[in-house]
Amino acid sequence: MKMPITLITGTGKGIGKFLAEHYLAQRHQVIGCSRSEADWHLEGYEHHIADVSDEIQVKKIFSAIRKQHGKLDHLISNAGIASMNHFLLTPVSTVHKIMNTNFVGTFLFCREAAKLMKKQQYGRIVNFSTVAVPLKLEGEAIYAASKAAVLSFTQIVSKELADFGITVNAIGPTPVETDLIAAVPKEKIQNLLNQQAIPRFAKFEDIANVTDFFLRKESSFITGQALFLGGI
Repeated sequence: MKMPITLITGTGKGIGKFLAEHYLAQRHQVIGCSRSEADWHLEGYEHHIADVSDEIQVKKIFSAIRKQHGKLDHLISNAGIASMNHFLLTPVSTVHKIMNTNFVGTFLFCREAAKLMKKQQYGRIVNFSTVAVPLKLEGEAIYAASKAAVLSFTQIVSKELADFGITVNAIGPTPVETDLIAAVPKEKIQNLLNQQAIPRFAKFEDIANVTDFFLRKESSFITGQALFLGGI
């Protein structure tokens, strides 16, 4: 049985790092990327330094995958940034940065991954949205808008890729205790958690449980779906 080739974006720390370690433990060949060198390494892991919104850098990653492995089975598009602020106080530079990382990065990786997956008529793509979309969270207009774009994109390309045996789904995590929310006031985070049926932070394991489900070969009839955590 050939080792699955799994590409995960944003593996330098947080959720991405956990998922990389999680799939390495399941004997996947894991390829990751972040803006800087990872301060960790495990056998079977390959790391690339790249800005996910830079088309040239992204294409270099896929060129390396094509040369070294000749295929790609899974893409988990996890890389993302957030900025919690009233939209009247949000500079346009922040808007561009968030949209480029969260949406353009997802678009580029999905497009290049699908090209490889199409050749083998098989693939699993999981994109990251957020509960900020259905909750329409105040103070997160730009972040939520970028992730709403990811959600719509996921649903549409799932139809465009269905004939090639490629499924495309999305996960919407609740807040996780990572650097992404470190600067957000505790009161605001608690107010968000209180809107969930299960009012707690998501754990890395909660997220991996969903990605595991979407990546399974048996999930071939599930595409264009978004699974939000916490009972939203």
